[in-house]
Amino acid sequence: MDETNENRTDECVDGSSEDEDETLVSEESSDESAASSADSEEEMDPVLNGFLDDSDEDWSPEVTPLKKKRKGLSSVSPSPAKSCRSISPGSAQNAKGKGRKGNVRRSLPFSCSILESKWKSVDEPDIEPPQLLFKPKRTPGPQLISTASCSVLQYFELYFSKSVMQKIVEHSNMYAAMHTDAKKKPWKNITIKDLKSFIAMVIYMGIVKCFKLTDYWKRTDFYSLPFPARIMSCRKFLSMCWALHLSNPKVDAENDKKRGTPEYDRLCKIKPLYQDIRDACKASFHPHQNISIDERMVASKARHGLIQYMKNKPTKWGYKLFVLADSLCAYTWDFFIYEGKVKTEQRKGISYDSVMALIDERVLGTGYKLFVDNFYTSPTLFRDLLSKKIGACGTIRANRIGHSKTPAPRGNIRWFREDGLLFVEWKDKRDVLMCSSFHKAYKGDSIKRTVKGKGGVWAVQDFPVPAAVLDYNKHMGGVDVSDALIGYYTVLHKTKKWYRSFFYHFVDIAVVNAFILHQQMAKSKNQKSMTQKVFRETLVAELAGIRAGYPAAREAAIASTDNHLPKYIKGDSTFGRRKCKLCSHKTPITCVTCQVHLCFVPKRDCYSKWHESGNSDSDTE
Repeated sequence: MDETNENRTDECVDGSSEDEDETLVSEESSDESAASSADSEEEMDPVLNGFLDDSDEDWSPEVTPLKKKRKGLSSVSPSPAKSCRSISPGSAQNAKGKGRKGNVRRSLPFSCSILESKWKSVDEPDIEPPQLLFKPKRTPGPQLISTASCSVLQYFELYFSKSVMQKIVEHSNMYAAMHTDAKKKPWKNITIKDLKSFIAMVIYMGIVKCFKLTDYWKRTDFYSLPFPARIMSCRKFLSMCWALHLSNPKVDAENDKKRGTPEYDRLCKIKPLYQDIRDACKASFHPHQNISIDERMVASKARHGLIQYMKNKPTKWGYKLFVLADSLCAYTWDFFIYEGKVKTEQRKGISYDSVMALIDERVLGTGYKLFVDNFYTSPTLFRDLLSKKIGACGTIRANRIGHSKTPAPRGNIRWFREDGLLFVEWKDKRDVLMCSSFHKAYKGDSIKRTVKGKGGVWAVQDFPVPAAVLDYNKHMGGVDVSDALIGYYTVLHKTKKWYRSFFYHFVDIAVVNAFILHQQMAKSKNQKSMTQKVFRETLVAELAGIRAGYPAAREAAIASTDNHLPKYIKGDSTFGRRKCKLCSHKTPITCVTCQVHLCFVPKRDCYSKWHESGNSDSDTE
């Protein structure tokens, strides 16, 4: 296995993996993570209840030095209630609710040998569970006519259809009319064509990066970008940025009156487009058998109740989304925005509820194989999924199965089965703990690792590896690949309104999903697909209604003649002078074909030097 797979297995091992603190939140992070930890304890065996591995120390929230000092004093207090080695279940629950772990060590109600007796060695045979029959509701892949030939714009309009754009235009015009003075400066209504040009500019800004929005329209030599001015003026673009609104302002006003009550909808201002994009993602594609669920962060540091903090994510501050993606092509099939603990009616924890909200066997079908990381994996979740005929596989935290570290050589495998679920431990650089409802403990697979020999010489060596680890490394990265495709040319930029950040992210989802559809359709026809960069460039040109290529004046000059004739820039030798391409002196002369400013005087004949050197040929190609 290559280094990528090795890193994947190293990320999620026993209870001390980096993903354990992924669910930290800006305001209620400690409460949410404590609830998740408490949920996982409730899901364990009664025999395992109260067992905590040493690795659970990573769950303790960061405290100030003063609090640490007090904590240390309380742990050695002579008070009988605090010095007792065992505590009641009620007090244990309270301790976990406050600090995830009590100040005192709780003694195990059983011997560790009871836990160890469950594990079996790799030499003991394991019976492979019956495989679920794959019955999707629709044919997996793009839900388009296989023989159809779609343009780049047609793929994009599967998500931003004319009806969707019409709603955005109407709501934006209503919002702008309500917030402008009709007497001083009346608002001029925008059209669908204007919105297409605006989206074209937004996607273009994801390809060509500038520090400020106004830099795209600067006429200095340092920038000199002619394309934005061909699409729309800077003033119009900024006015549309200000007026952009996704919901009906009247509905927003009614919703604001409900603030502070259970009926208040925190996502009211994005609800119309939010639901349209989700429905379009499901309608245009059906997942293949292997799917994955993971979190996604939309970067933002706005002061808003939806903002979350995730310590171990590349994007630490932002809006958190739970995403279901196809493991084969990274298509975003469904997602929902996490509204926080206050809004969510949790039944069995956010990790359990988020998976159940995304997995709908009535729409997907049965026989799917779901891959998740150790934030989601629990025996209760996997059993409930199995009852829906959905297989599941993922890394699991040590404290959820009562695992304790035992010394063993690299490549060692041990396992046990309980209620139809396989729990397997594999020794790599660290312990890798897996849970699966459709794997066999060991199928004879091996993996290559570079190890240091006795003489200090590095050599490649084969180690046995469970099938669950191999499949997890292969199919878990669906959401990560989708995030990477979005991140290459993301259209997201700073904005004063929180709901506009979601608009830009929905554009990102639409563009990447449209690109994946294009790839899948080209693959089915044995054709070569575009790269994402070329796909976005083509989409920008089609949205703006212009042909990508050279500027119109230059195309006309090239088409009209092959001769390189000099011409005055402004029709007068004293006006409109520009810097010479070769000597940087001011000159009123330009080449009609090359569109290059050159000196054409006896002492500085840069015009002849330029064309004799062959620069003109390379410039016109």
